[in-house]
Amino acid sequence: MKIRLGLISCATGTLMLAAVSACGDSEAGPPPSPSASSAPTAATTSASATSTSDLATIDATAAIRNYYTVVDELRSDPSSDLEQLKSVATSAQLNAVQTLIRRQRNEGQRQTGATSIGELTVQSVNLDNSDPNAGKVPAVVIDVCWDVSKVDVLDESGKSIISPDRPDTGWTRYTVANYAYAADPTGGWRVATGQDLEQTPCPAS
Repeated sequence: MKIRLGLISCATGTLMLAAVSACGDSEAGPPPSPSASSAPTAATTSASATSTSDLATIDATAAIRNYYTVVDELRSDPSSDLEQLKSVATSAQLNAVQTLIRRQRNEGQRQTGATSIGELTVQSVNLDNSDPNAGKVPAVVIDVCWDVSKVDVLDESGKSIISPDRPDTGWTRYTVANYAYAADPTGGWRVATGQDLEQTPCPAS
């Protein structure tokens, strides 16, 4: 069977690096609550509040880029340690990507090439850290247009299993959360959920 996409998506059944939010049980607490992940950033009245929001945006954006780098590396090298995923993903996203990579390794598949980010747009920032156990944690919602034009997936014999009509670009909306915000407001950001978006793809890079 040909794989139409080179990414994780439980919603569509295609293999997508950009996994949706509800693909399995969480290993690191509940997904961020809707109020923490989708509410627009409130207008601020002080420079310090704006600065804190801006810093969260920078850190969450860096976490997204690191996520793609680590997932690409783990899919390309079957001997690499899946524990590395915990440095870039959490909650439902961590479970979904672990499941995908384990399945591909069991089937003798490996990735070649790397995913690139064509566009990245921050949709909202919410720094509510009132109840981490219930998913009320700081969260940044980011739309990513990924480009897999240079990515292939090979079977055990080295033959490509990617369909020739695979779309090379697409959009995914991620929630990047920080369950350790009180102790690590800079380095604690992890990709927690992702949802594929139906919108015009960005141009291939």
